[in-house]
Amino acid sequence: MSTESDDEQEFTLPSGQRRVIVLVVATVVVLVVGAAIGMLIALARGGGSNSPDAQSIDVGFAQDMRVHHMQAITMAGIERDHTADPELHSLAFDIESTQLAQAGTMAGWLNVWNQPELTDPSKGYMAWMAGSGHAHNGPTTAGGGVVQMPGMATSEELNKLRSLSGKELDVYFLQLMLRHHQGALPMAQYAAAHASVGYVRNLASKMVSAQTNEVSLMVKMLADRVAAPLPAPN
Repeated sequence: MSTESDDEQEFTLPSGQRRVIVLVVATVVVLVVGAAIGMLIALARGGGSNSPDAQSIDVGFAQDMRVHHMQAITMAGIERDHTADPELHSLAFDIESTQLAQAGTMAGWLNVWNQPELTDPSKGYMAWMAGSGHAHNGPTTAGGGVVQMPGMATSEELNKLRSLSGKELDVYFLQLMLRHHQGALPMAQYAAAHASVGYVRNLASKMVSAQTNEVSLMVKMLADRVAAPLPAPN
Protein backbone atom coordinates (compact mmCIF):
# COMPACT_ATOMS: atom_id res chain seq x y z
CA MET A 1 0.00 0.00 0.00
CA SER A 2 1.43 3.37 -1.01
CA THR A 3 2.27 5.81 1.76
CA GLU A 4 2.00 8.79 -0.59
CA SER A 5 -1.24 10.64 -1.09
CA ASP A 6 -2.45 11.12 -4.64
CA ASP A 7 -1.48 14.80 -4.69
CA GLU A 8 2.06 13.96 -3.54
CA GLN A 9 2.71 11.41 -6.27
CA GLU A 10 4.95 12.55 -9.12
CA PHE A 11 3.10 13.38 -12.32
CA THR A 12 4.99 12.52 -15.49
CA LEU A 13 3.83 13.27 -19.01
CA PRO A 14 4.16 10.53 -21.63
CA SER A 15 7.37 10.88 -23.65
CA GLY A 16 5.46 11.78 -26.82
CA GLN A 17 3.68 14.66 -25.10
CA ARG A 18 6.93 15.89 -23.54
CA ARG A 19 8.56 15.93 -26.97
CA VAL A 20 5.71 17.93 -28.48
CA ILE A 21 5.90 20.47 -25.66
CA VAL A 22 9.67 20.81 -26.06
CA LEU A 23 9.33 21.34 -29.81
CA VAL A 24 6.57 23.93 -29.39
CA VAL A 25 8.61 25.83 -26.81
CA ALA A 26 11.71 25.68 -29.01
CA THR A 27 9.74 27.00 -31.98
CA VAL A 28 8.39 29.92 -29.96
CA VAL A 29 11.87 30.72 -28.63
CA VAL A 30 13.40 30.78 -32.12
CA LEU A 31 10.62 33.03 -33.44
CA VAL A 32 10.89 35.40 -30.46
CA VAL A 33 14.69 35.58 -30.70
CA GLY A 34 14.48 36.15 -34.45
CA ALA A 35 11.90 38.90 -33.94
CA ALA A 36 14.09 40.57 -31.34
CA ILE A 37 17.06 40.49 -33.70
CA GLY A 38 14.94 41.92 -36.51
CA MET A 39 13.70 44.72 -34.28
CA LEU A 40 17.21 45.56 -33.13
CA ILE A 41 18.46 45.68 -36.71
CA ALA A 42 15.58 47.90 -37.83
CA LEU A 43 15.89 50.20 -34.83
CA ALA A 44 19.66 50.50 -35.23
CA ARG A 45 19.20 51.53 -38.88
CA GLY A 46 16.78 54.36 -38.22
CA GLY A 47 13.83 52.73 -36.52
CA GLY A 48 10.42 53.83 -37.69
CA SER A 49 11.46 57.32 -38.76
CA ASN A 50 12.10 56.31 -42.38
CA SER A 51 10.19 53.06 -42.50
CA PRO A 52 9.12 51.53 -45.83
CA ASP A 53 5.43 52.07 -46.50
CA ALA A 54 2.75 49.42 -46.97
CA GLN A 55 3.14 49.45 -50.77
CA SER A 56 6.91 49.03 -50.73
CA ILE A 57 8.91 46.06 -51.96
CA ASP A 58 10.40 45.73 -48.47
CA VAL A 59 7.07 45.35 -46.66
CA GLY A 60 5.53 43.18 -49.37
CA PHE A 61 8.53 40.88 -49.43
CA ALA A 62 8.67 40.53 -45.64
CA GLN A 63 4.96 39.77 -45.35
CA ASP A 64 4.75 37.38 -48.30
CA MET A 65 7.99 35.55 -47.53
CA ARG A 66 6.85 35.01 -43.94
CA VAL A 67 3.74 33.26 -45.30
CA HIS A 68 5.90 31.21 -47.66
CA HIS A 69 8.36 30.36 -44.88
CA MET A 70 5.65 29.25 -42.45
CA GLN A 71 4.48 26.55 -44.85
CA ALA A 72 8.05 25.36 -45.40
CA ILE A 73 8.46 25.17 -41.61
CA THR A 74 5.30 23.04 -41.40
CA MET A 75 6.48 20.64 -44.10
CA ALA A 76 9.98 20.40 -42.64
CA GLY A 77 8.54 19.66 -39.20
CA ILE A 78 6.45 16.80 -40.59
CA GLU A 79 9.50 15.29 -42.28
CA ARG A 80 11.80 15.79 -39.30
CA ASP A 81 9.34 14.09 -36.96
CA HIS A 82 8.64 11.06 -39.15
CA THR A 83 11.57 10.28 -41.42
CA ALA A 84 13.91 7.38 -40.63
CA ASP A 85 16.56 8.72 -43.04
CA PRO A 86 19.35 10.66 -41.27
CA GLU A 87 20.12 12.67 -44.41
CA LEU A 88 16.50 13.81 -44.74
CA HIS A 89 16.22 14.47 -41.02
CA SER A 90 19.24 16.77 -41.19
CA LEU A 91 17.90 18.63 -44.24
CA ALA A 92 14.46 19.08 -42.70
CA PHE A 93 15.94 20.34 -39.44
CA ASP A 94 18.18 22.82 -41.26
CA ILE A 95 15.31 24.20 -43.34
CA GLU A 96 12.99 24.42 -40.34
CA SER A 97 15.47 26.17 -38.04
CA THR A 98 16.78 28.57 -40.70
CA GLN A 99 13.35 29.63 -41.89
CA LEU A 100 12.00 29.94 -38.34
CA ALA A 101 14.77 32.40 -37.53
CA GLN A 102 14.23 34.32 -40.75
CA ALA A 103 10.46 34.47 -40.21
CA GLY A 104 11.09 35.89 -36.76
CA THR A 105 13.53 38.47 -38.11
CA MET A 106 11.03 39.66 -40.71
CA ALA A 107 8.33 39.88 -38.03
CA GLY A 108 10.69 42.13 -36.06
CA TRP A 109 11.14 44.45 -39.04
CA LEU A 110 7.40 44.65 -39.65
CA ASN A 111 6.77 45.43 -36.00
CA VAL A 112 9.20 48.37 -36.10
CA TRP A 113 7.71 49.52 -39.41
CA ASN A 114 4.22 49.37 -37.83
CA GLN A 115 2.99 46.93 -40.49
CA PRO A 116 1.02 43.65 -40.13
CA GLU A 117 3.23 40.57 -39.82
CA LEU A 118 1.36 38.61 -42.49
CA THR A 119 -0.14 39.42 -45.86
CA ASP A 120 -3.88 40.01 -45.98
CA PRO A 121 -4.95 37.14 -48.29
CA SER A 122 -7.91 39.17 -49.56
CA LYS A 123 -5.45 41.65 -51.10
CA GLY A 124 -3.39 38.94 -52.76
CA TYR A 125 0.32 38.20 -52.81
CA MET A 126 3.29 39.50 -54.79
CA ALA A 127 1.70 42.76 -55.96
CA TRP A 128 5.03 44.33 -54.92
CA MET A 129 6.64 42.40 -57.80
CA ALA A 130 4.52 44.11 -60.47
CA GLY A 131 6.67 44.81 -63.50
CA SER A 132 9.30 42.28 -62.42
CA GLY A 133 8.77 40.14 -65.51
CA HIS A 134 8.06 37.11 -63.31
CA ALA A 135 4.79 35.78 -64.67
CA HIS A 136 2.45 33.80 -62.48
CA ASN A 137 -0.52 32.23 -64.20
CA GLY A 138 -2.75 31.70 -61.18
CA PRO A 139 -5.89 33.68 -60.30
CA THR A 140 -5.38 37.29 -59.25
CA THR A 141 -7.21 39.65 -56.90
CA ALA A 142 -8.63 43.10 -57.56
CA GLY A 143 -5.52 44.55 -55.92
CA GLY A 144 -3.27 42.98 -58.53
CA GLY A 145 -1.86 40.26 -56.30
CA VAL A 146 -2.06 36.52 -56.86
CA VAL A 147 -4.33 34.26 -54.83
CA GLN A 148 -1.55 31.74 -54.19
CA MET A 149 2.20 32.23 -54.35
CA PRO A 150 4.27 29.94 -56.60
CA GLY A 151 5.47 26.75 -55.00
CA MET A 152 2.92 26.66 -52.21
CA ALA A 153 1.47 23.25 -51.42
CA THR A 154 -2.29 22.76 -51.34
CA SER A 155 -4.17 21.50 -48.30
CA GLU A 156 -4.60 18.16 -50.07
CA GLU A 157 -0.85 17.89 -50.67
CA LEU A 158 -0.06 18.69 -47.03
CA ASN A 159 -2.56 16.08 -45.86
CA LYS A 160 -0.98 13.54 -48.19
CA LEU A 161 2.47 14.36 -46.79
CA ARG A 162 1.17 13.74 -43.26
CA SER A 163 -0.26 10.37 -44.31
CA LEU A 164 2.95 8.91 -45.77
CA SER A 165 5.87 7.09 -44.19
CA GLY A 166 9.21 5.60 -45.16
CA LYS A 167 10.64 6.26 -48.61
CA GLU A 168 7.30 7.56 -49.90
CA LEU A 169 7.34 10.29 -47.24
CA ASP A 170 10.94 11.24 -48.01
CA VAL A 171 10.39 11.45 -51.76
CA TYR A 172 7.17 13.45 -51.47
CA PHE A 173 8.77 15.84 -48.98
CA LEU A 174 11.67 16.43 -51.37
CA GLN A 175 9.29 17.00 -54.27
CA LEU A 176 7.13 19.49 -52.35
CA MET A 177 10.05 21.33 -50.77
CA LEU A 178 11.97 21.54 -54.05
CA ARG A 179 8.96 23.09 -55.76
CA HIS A 180 8.46 25.36 -52.74
CA HIS A 181 12.04 26.66 -52.97
CA GLN A 182 11.73 27.13 -56.72
CA GLY A 183 8.66 29.28 -56.12
CA ALA A 184 10.35 31.39 -53.45
CA LEU A 185 13.59 32.09 -55.30
CA PRO A 186 12.23 34.72 -57.74
CA MET A 187 10.71 36.59 -54.79
CA ALA A 188 14.00 36.62 -52.90
CA GLN A 189 15.97 37.53 -56.03
CA TYR A 190 13.69 40.48 -56.75
CA ALA A 191 13.90 41.75 -53.18
CA ALA A 192 17.68 41.31 -53.15
CA ALA A 193 17.93 43.53 -56.22
CA HIS A 194 15.19 46.09 -55.59
CA ALA A 195 14.34 46.49 -51.88
CA SER A 196 15.06 49.97 -50.60
CA VAL A 197 16.47 48.93 -47.21
CA GLY A 198 19.95 47.43 -47.04
CA TYR A 199 19.25 44.82 -44.37
CA VAL A 200 16.26 43.58 -46.37
CA ARG A 201 18.41 43.17 -49.48
CA ASN A 202 21.02 41.41 -47.36
CA LEU A 203 18.64 38.81 -45.93
CA ALA A 204 17.03 38.26 -49.33
CA SER A 205 20.48 37.62 -50.82
CA LYS A 206 21.22 35.08 -48.09
CA MET A 207 17.94 33.32 -48.89
CA VAL A 208 18.86 33.17 -52.57
CA SER A 209 22.23 31.61 -51.79
CA ALA A 210 20.95 29.08 -49.25
CA GLN A 211 17.89 28.01 -51.21
CA THR A 212 19.82 27.72 -54.48
CA ASN A 213 22.20 25.31 -52.75
CA GLU A 214 19.29 23.38 -51.23
CA VAL A 215 17.59 23.13 -54.62
CA SER A 216 20.70 21.47 -56.06
CA LEU A 217 20.91 19.15 -53.06
CA MET A 218 17.25 18.12 -53.28
CA VAL A 219 17.50 17.45 -57.03
CA LYS A 220 20.40 15.10 -56.26
CA MET A 221 18.55 13.47 -53.36
CA LEU A 222 15.57 12.75 -55.61
CA ALA A 223 17.82 11.29 -58.29
CA ASP A 224 19.50 9.08 -55.66
CA ARG A 225 16.04 7.80 -54.74
CA VAL A 226 15.09 7.24 -58.41
CA ALA A 227 12.38 9.90 -58.27
CA ALA A 228 11.60 12.93 -60.41
CA PRO A 229 10.79 16.49 -59.32
CA LEU A 230 7.27 17.85 -59.59
CA PRO A 231 6.71 20.35 -62.42
CA ALA A 232 8.34 23.68 -61.58
CA PRO A 233 5.90 26.38 -60.43
CA ASN A 234 4.77 29.04 -62.89
